[in-house]
Amino acid sequence: MKHGANIYRYAKQLGCGSDEIIDFSSNINLYQPQTTLHVKSATLTKYADSSYSRLKSIIADKYALKKSQIALYNGATAAIYAILAALKEKKVTLYAPLYGEYEKAALQSKKDIYKINRIEDIDAPVEKKSIVIFVNPATPEGSFYELAALFAEWKKKKCTVILDESFLEFEGHPSFRKMLKKYEKLYIIQSFSKFYSCAGVRIGAVFSHKKNIKKLQPPLWNLSSFDVAFLEERLQDKAFGNESLALHVSQKQELLHILKSCGLFERIVQSDANFILVHAKDAHKIFAHLLTHKILVRTCGSFDYLSNEWLRFAVKDSKSHAALKQAFTTYNGETE
Repeated sequence: MKHGANIYRYAKQLGCGSDEIIDFSSNINLYQPQTTLHVKSATLTKYADSSYSRLKSIIADKYALKKSQIALYNGATAAIYAILAALKEKKVTLYAPLYGEYEKAALQSKKDIYKINRIEDIDAPVEKKSIVIFVNPATPEGSFYELAALFAEWKKKKCTVILDESFLEFEGHPSFRKMLKKYEKLYIIQSFSKFYSCAGVRIGAVFSHKKNIKKLQPPLWNLSSFDVAFLEERLQDKAFGNESLALHVSQKQELLHILKSCGLFERIVQSDANFILVHAKDAHKIFAHLLTHKILVRTCGSFDYLSNEWLRFAVKDSKSHAALKQAFTTYNGETE
């Protein structure tokens, strides 16, 4: 399983609609208030402001940046490919496991890839003047890392640093955005789909020094007017963040209790994001059993240094958690 939210394939396999599947593989914020967005016909029929000035102003205010430090793309994945295509350095160090598109983007840009197992050997040396990529909080287990010491070493070696902070807002950990003023070779990837609960709205951002942003040159009109209008509204919803955080805390504890009390997992990893990684030798049987109950979870064999004995559960609402708990009670260790 390369990505979460592969519900369409499994819905076809089960002979049901995708909306019938409870998708624990998709790590999108469970707080999903109804939008009041109304887009006028004129907004859709005329060309948008290709600079997206208003949206950049809103993002700048939200994240304590300047508009000149922001580049917008049709999703964070598009931003990843754009950065790696633009950078001239040939050597890339991936702190793995991490989001698989980083390796794909590096290969597409004909980079030489090196990997550091951040779980077992995080202090391994990196090449001077290379590109280093770190996701924080990390995927797939959600660990948050204090990066001050590592960052100092990267700076000492004049590395170009790409930090992905797409899951940072779920638990309010400090961002490295403040370092953008102090180190010009720092890029921060920001997905808006995760925390702002809008996977169908394809907008991602790169935060960096204004010189770097000028060099990126995103495609003209690469964002739809509808997506822009939605994100502008969502980012300005002052209640959204508070409601999200409160709900996340309670629901994550609820999910954690279910995973612990079911007795099926030998290890449950502490998470600083909105998903929880677990290990079981018979994980493939658990996966298959849950699927018969129309519950889809994320297998992790596609991640470096992991196998399909690892499963990841995203935090969901109480109704979904109750269905998961019930499905666990009927598991007997046999493949169905």
